[in-house]
Amino acid sequence: MGSLDKSTGAEVVTVDVKATKGLLESGYTYLDVRTVEEYNKGHVDGEKIFNIPYLFNTPEGRVKNPNFLKEVSGVCKEEDKLLVGCQSGVRSLYATADLLSAGFKDVSNVGGGYLAWTENVFPVKIEKKERDEL
Repeated sequence: MGSLDKSTGAEVVTVDVKATKGLLESGYTYLDVRTVEEYNKGHVDGEKIFNIPYLFNTPEGRVKNPNFLKEVSGVCKEEDKLLVGCQSGVRSLYATADLLSAGFKDVSNVGGGYLAWTENVFPVKIEKKERDEL
């Protein structure tokens, strides 16, 4: 089921959103690698969820977050069970491969990402902007 990423040699395992939902309920951490803007518009609702963008939108296009691995290491340990998701499953595939090659042991890519999650009508959370609450 995994695909071999030629650049890292790491075996990336992809799980579907139904499996993801069950794993989240059993204590896995969800790492959302979308931009902060995407995340705030709506994200997977889970106990342990972190938003660390893998790519940034810039006037020149998308660029890789140079501190991605450092930021993940700041909130997660290499032994943590991580599920990596993005909007549709592409960025998370690259992020998962990077994490595996950096020494993280149990990292899975969420196939279909947030789009598949919402298609299954699984719980989502929308971050409220503080100024809207005034």
